[in-house]
Amino acid sequence: MSQDLLEIAGIAHLPESTPAGVVLLAHGAGGDRDSPMLQRLCQEWSRRGYLAIRYNLPFRRRRPKGPPSGSGTGDRDGITEAIGYVRGLADGPLIVGGHSYGGRQTSMVVAAGGVAVDLLTLFSYPLHPPGKPERTRTEHLPTIGVPTVFTHGGSDSFGTGAEIRAAAALIPAPHEVVEIPGARHDLASKTLDVPTLAVDAALRLLG
Repeated sequence: MSQDLLEIAGIAHLPESTPAGVVLLAHGAGGDRDSPMLQRLCQEWSRRGYLAIRYNLPFRRRRPKGPPSGSGTGDRDGITEAIGYVRGLADGPLIVGGHSYGGRQTSMVVAAGGVAVDLLTLFSYPLHPPGKPERTRTEHLPTIGVPTVFTHGGSDSFGTGAEIRAAAALIPAPHEVVEIPGARHDLASKTLDVPTLAVDAALRLLG
């Protein structure tokens, strides 16, 4: 069962009983809250007893198509507001993250230290532009103080498995990399259940 959260342009997937915690996931630069991967992730989290929410970032609320523009400050403000909003919806751990751009911006919000969350879950983290490995987006990673899961495709042009593991090692908190062999940036896999693997890793780090 799902429910609209108009305040954050979100859709909540409700568990069958009292939520064990809350999961808040943002989309990538070319997508929106209805991306197939976000839907499957939220379904899996709700199956595990969590209130799982996928929502549109501010740039996507302004226009239905097209990439974000500018520095991302407005989107980070929207992420901060969304975290504050969902915190009051249920007790238990608060898990935040997202796919590609949405995950990166969320990780920057967490690194800035203005929000209290329990775990960061990043899907297809855009470590560098395709073909430009020298332009890594890692400056903020050493200031992330919460457990972090990277779920990454083995054929993702935004970062190799080795590059992602090196980036994850910059985080001083517990971290894990879930590599999906053969998967590209969309994390589609014909052989592996990506949402199950990602949720398993997150729950391991939560202890």
